[in-house]
Amino acid sequence: MNPANVRYVVITPVRDEEAFLGLTIECMLRQTVRPAEWVIVNDGSTDGTAAVLDGYASRYPWIRACHRANRGFRKAGGGVVEAFNDGYRALSVEDRDFVVKFDGDLSFAPDYFERCFRHFAEDPLLGIGGGVICHTIDGQERLEPCPSFHVRGATKIYRSPCWEALGGLWPAPGWDTFDEVKANRLGWTTRSFPELRLTHHRLTGTAEGLWSGIVKNGRANYICGYHPLFMFFKCLKRLPQKPRLVGSLALSWGFLSGYWKRIPRVDDPLTIAYLRQQQLGRLSGAKTIWR
Repeated sequence: MNPANVRYVVITPVRDEEAFLGLTIECMLRQTVRPAEWVIVNDGSTDGTAAVLDGYASRYPWIRACHRANRGFRKAGGGVVEAFNDGYRALSVEDRDFVVKFDGDLSFAPDYFERCFRHFAEDPLLGIGGGVICHTIDGQERLEPCPSFHVRGATKIYRSPCWEALGGLWPAPGWDTFDEVKANRLGWTTRSFPELRLTHHRLTGTAEGLWSGIVKNGRANYICGYHPLFMFFKCLKRLPQKPRLVGSLALSWGFLSGYWKRIPRVDDPLTIAYLRQQQLGRLSGAKTIWR
């Protein structure tokens, strides 16, 4: 596979991203390897997002606008996947090597995608990949930590056969972890590329406030079927991180309230069993997807 000849499609769900969408589009326009098609889904924005999107779509035929009605609220996890699915159904390019889910508030280097595809060319079993997310805080670039097997939902690149094997994304919080766990269960590898950094102009999980963002993370862990013992140690590890104690309480509340509210979990018992096996293996020091 020659990275310079890769055909890929990009789907970008956006909601109220007037401030950053133009920046993301300009970065895409400068790519050394451009998408064959880019569908940007305006998920009921109430600001000027639609005008920004329509302006670029009118000038570049490979950029397509898709507008959804405003549901009146943010729908954590599921809303993003619903918007993504609308964009996926709107695709006209079928001959593609990769499907990309990409956020509309990112800035990135002109050779970002070309360098990502080099990683895929070197590893035929690499099913999901992408760069790492950074934030500029107080004038300093700070890396958003994540396990090496995990690719942030803001920049997911799926090899087409892997994408077909996954059968789509689970429409709920935790979709961007469950896809990787399932891919690994099916024999694919997944990893982020630490030398390829993207700047995320909105802190992950802060659209509805920090507390809600951490609760959402705990709820996503519940929906994905995390082992309770693994979750206990995750909350302990969270204790010294800011906001201290409160963050662990929010994480545990998001997880435990899933049981009390009887929120449905991912309907994939084989992948949940695989995930729990991996988590217990990590606690015991065995070789897992974490290393």
